[in-house]
Amino acid sequence: MRGWNAEKLLNLSRDFMDARILLTGAELGVFTLLAESPKSLGDVCSALGTSLRGTGILLDALSAMGLLRKAADVYSCPEDIANLLSVHSPAGVLPMVKHAASLWPRWSELTQIVQKGMADRPGNVFVDPAELEAFIGAMHVVGAYGARSIADAAKACHELRLLDVGGATGTYAEAFLTKYKWMRATIFDRPEVIALAEKRLEKTGLLPRMTLVGGDFYKDPLPGGHDLALLSAIIHQNSPEQNVELYSKVHAALIPGGRVLIRDHVMSSDRTEPESGALFAVNMLVATAGGNCYTFDEIKESLTTAGFEDVCQLQSGDRMNGLVDAFKR
Repeated sequence: MRGWNAEKLLNLSRDFMDARILLTGAELGVFTLLAESPKSLGDVCSALGTSLRGTGILLDALSAMGLLRKAADVYSCPEDIANLLSVHSPAGVLPMVKHAASLWPRWSELTQIVQKGMADRPGNVFVDPAELEAFIGAMHVVGAYGARSIADAAKACHELRLLDVGGATGTYAEAFLTKYKWMRATIFDRPEVIALAEKRLEKTGLLPRMTLVGGDFYKDPLPGGHDLALLSAIIHQNSPEQNVELYSKVHAALIPGGRVLIRDHVMSSDRTEPESGALFAVNMLVATAGGNCYTFDEIKESLTTAGFEDVCQLQSGDRMNGLVDAFKR
């Protein structure tokens, strides 16, 4: 229990202010600019094409938060922040932060969505190929450590052929093939993402053990002949009906005795734990037509409907690292 009181509630009601200041700094390119060299307020305004008053207040707030440094009316970006938020940092999370900024308008409509539902509209689509590449790259940086722990927890000591559905640039496939030296993998994702996967995986030395296949798992069948399929952070974007359809495709892609492994938030029966999952479900409410975070019983029901047996929860977790597996008999 958090032990709520008036002060904590009021602080929570204002937390959006800190987030919005960070997001605006990221959207305007403040961190990239000041990572290059310290600058005066006037220099920043000239470089960004922003107003003097607004920029000064923003930079002072970012400095107060410790995201910038101000000395003698000159602003700079600390090295640790630059490594995370400069566009030039290969290990940065700026694309993920800018993705969070893109969610702001939808979250601002939460009250209306709860009241009346959400009108149909397209999901988050990257029109600019450079933005897509940056976002997918940031996903790899953020997910690499967690991928290794999932590969360990999977205990895939007997499987030979992995199908990574919606596998992006192969972060999880790479972790599995590194852990299980005898394994081969197929990565299935949209063609534009598969091109990014090939580019990244060339540097790993694992590409000879991988097959990269472009397609849309909402429309296309999945490549067959596998004994292990991974659905990592996929099912939350789907309605229960969409998940049954996807599980059925996975079932068809597995050989008899094959196993599906699902990594996602796995909610408690009352849907309040983990807290991160309950909050992420709100993100699915504002961003998708039918997505949600599901309980184990709900996942089990959908898997069983699709023909799977022996459904089991391998682990729970607070950071979208719940694991469920099931078998094709």
